[in-house]
This record gives sequence, C-alpha cells and structure tokens, in this order.
Amino acid sequence: MVTEQRGFIREVRIDPSADERDGYPFDLPVVAALRRGGGLRIPPGAIFLVGENGSGKSTLLEAIAVATGFNPEGGSQNFRFATRSTESELGDHLRVSWGTRKPRTRFFLRAESFYNVATEIERIPGLAEAGYGGVRLHERSHGESFVALMRERFGPDGLYLLDEPEAALSPRGCLAVLARFAELIAQRCQLIVATHSPILLALPGATIYQIGDDGGIDRVAYDDALPVQMTRDFLAAPERYLRYLLESD
Repeated sequence: MVTEQRGFIREVRIDPSADERDGYPFDLPVVAALRRGGGLRIPPGAIFLVGENGSGKSTLLEAIAVATGFNPEGGSQNFRFATRSTESELGDHLRVSWGTRKPRTRFFLRAESFYNVATEIERIPGLAEAGYGGVRLHERSHGESFVALMRERFGPDGLYLLDEPEAALSPRGCLAVLARFAELIAQRCQLIVATHSPILLALPGATIYQIGDDGGIDRVAYDDALPVQMTRDFLAAPERYLRYLLESD
C-alpha cells in the first residue's frame, strides 16, 4: 500500500491587514494576483517558482521563509543574525496554512546571502565541520559548498526553501542537485525553489508555478516553462539571437 505524500505547507495567502498598504512590495503584480486569487496552493513534494527578473518570485519565496520562521538571510530555523536588513514587509503579512505533519528539520538557502550564512556557521563553535562533510564551507568553492550543504545538512522529513541555488552551480552541479532533490522528495521532504534553471525544473513530479508579467501565477508543464523554452530556442539557433542582440543600428 502506497501512502499519499503530504506536505508541511498547504497554502499561503495575503492577510487582509495588508489591503490598505501601498508601495513596495505591495505594488508588485504578483502580490495583487495573490490577493485576487485568495492565495496560492502549495502541493506536497517539490514546487518551483519561475519568472523573469523582477517578477517577484524571490520576494515571494523570502516572504514565505519569514512567515514560516526563517531568518531572512537564510540558514536553519535556529539562525538569528542580520548583516543588513533588506527583506520586504511581505512576510509579516503572509499567512501560512500548515498541514498536520510537521518538519523534523528546516533550511532556507538564499544564494545572494549564503556567504553570510557560511560565516555565521563558522562563528558557532563545533558547527563549522559538523554536518558538512568535515570541510568548512568557506574552504570550498561556492558551488561545492551548496552541494555539500544539500548532501550533508538536508535530511528526511525536512522543509527546504531555496532561492536560485543554480547561481553557484555548473551544469554538472545542477545535475547533482537535481539528483539530490529526487532523493529528498523520496524522503518525504517538501521543497520550494525559485529558479531559472531548466535542469532543476526537470525534476520528475515537480509542480512549476510561472509568474507572468501581470503577476498571474499559473501552473505550467515543463515544456511550457519560460526558462526551458528560451534555453531550447537559443541552443537550437544561437546565431538568430546573436544577430538580433548584436547587430549595429
């Protein structure tokens, strides 16, 4: 008998208290779309958020992280440090509907501030080597530290939020992370990932939410995801793109 997988987070929605607020991030189209739609369902397993730069996917992921108790700069649920406060107010106005199952462990990996997280890990006695394969994260390359973190720190029954993890990864590194994602899903984990990587998006069974220019959030198939379409089009005929991009006026 196969037991149906259940996620930890079931839905996120904007609290009505934010209705009168304006300015960033409340003027982002994705926030308006969440209000109109009454929220966003979060299926179990892996959920990918895709969209153009500025679409609000990282802002939304950061807000989910804050609303679920993470430090805005990243780390486990126990990390509480601040290098520079740049997070939006959205997390304070986001409401999370939890399922009956609670995660055993949690981690928020944010590519742009991971250096600060690695530094904080080194500051805590005994934590620098423990759980990271016996090598300090700062003694690895950026990409190697990402892969080591996911292999050594991420465990079963975990909730993991990742913001553009491919930023530090080679294509081979992306493949290694894709394989690790599959292992984590088999271990009853829930992943919410903002990404531009067509490699990571290929994870079997994943839900892909695409944020459009109008802020609308639509579930799309792998072949219809913008990073996949654009990468395929470019690789099929790079000269066509280069002629358009580089031609002189």
